[in-house]
Amino acid sequence: MTAVAIGYVPLLDAAPLIVAQEMGFAAEEGLELSLRPAPSWSSVRDMLSFGAVDAAHMLSPVPIASALGLGGGTVPLSVVSVLSINGTVIGVSPALAARLRAAGHDFGFSDATAAGKALIAAAEGTLRIGVPFPFSMHSELLIYWLSALGLPAPQSVDIRTVPPSSMAEALKSGEIDAFCVGEPWGTLAVEQGVATLLIPGRAIWSFSPEKVLAMRTAWVEENPVVSGKLIRAVVKAGRWLAQPSSHTVTAEVLARPEFLNLSGELLDRGLTGTLVISAQGEQRRVDSFLEFHDGAATFPWRSQGEWIGLQLARRMGLDRSQAVCAARQVFRPDIYRAALAESGMDLPGASSRVEGSLAVPTAVASAFGRLTLRPNQFFDRRIFDPDEIE
Repeated sequence: MTAVAIGYVPLLDAAPLIVAQEMGFAAEEGLELSLRPAPSWSSVRDMLSFGAVDAAHMLSPVPIASALGLGGGTVPLSVVSVLSINGTVIGVSPALAARLRAAGHDFGFSDATAAGKALIAAAEGTLRIGVPFPFSMHSELLIYWLSALGLPAPQSVDIRTVPPSSMAEALKSGEIDAFCVGEPWGTLAVEQGVATLLIPGRAIWSFSPEKVLAMRTAWVEENPVVSGKLIRAVVKAGRWLAQPSSHTVTAEVLARPEFLNLSGELLDRGLTGTLVISAQGEQRRVDSFLEFHDGAATFPWRSQGEWIGLQLARRMGLDRSQAVCAARQVFRPDIYRAALAESGMDLPGASSRVEGSLAVPTAVASAFGRLTLRPNQFFDRRIFDPDEIE
């Protein structure tokens, strides 16, 4: 067995890595995964950058931020696979939820426009919103969403960094008014009676690349065989996770003390997309709340990286064309394709696409002609065409 060290933050979307080890997919590839939990995303980034681990469960914008010289990262990183699509929630404090309800908001949990307008109207002063890391899809979705609805962000919003496991406490103490966080931490805040969930992140972008498998670029180049085995093991785990029959076992595994150390019942909510959104027990069903495989979920589209690069450039005042070009080099479908070339998996024919353009499941050109992509839309129906950067 070849030992591979992997850093991760205890979240539901770390499941492909945990399942790869615990359910034998890594062993099938001749790997022994040493999973090393970290308290924060900066810790994970540093563990990977400084060589303490070989690969990492990482926020999708972090490797791009590093390529742009943002946030302290200097070592070139490559995104070799997407680990998860969606899986985040936006929650608000009891006081803010009460004002939203008093104004007639129904917490329907699907309409990002209605929810965003209601949130902006109910705010008393500057909204203080917690996110797990400055360079995260949480931040990018919030900024995109609020800015599109007339609240310039981040200029007119106080976005604060709060570790995922501390989000409920930050809301309870009054440090923040709202949060955007990955499951199960939104659910835990609801269970503690300190939050009501407003919308899932997928209501803003229905196919948002949330977490990725990242490696140091030099390590991938020096270890192509091992990196290919790891990619295959994790993709196989994602395919298994996508089966509804796997949810109960997955929740039980993730619930163990050495992983998330939480109730399996709480974890099952995010896996199935059946969420309890308030202390009163209101439930909402969200299709594709957290996607691990279907619709080419694990494919690292260059256009996903380019969208992230453009958003970072806009808010950080960087040259947009240069940022998009740098981001394009970080997402590596070439490495992903090489790893899965002999797997029998149907891979997209293209490596980039127009993001936000699919309203319904859509068949696309692929290796075996069997690939159907999932709906991929932004809430305001804009599209992002990498060939037409502003």
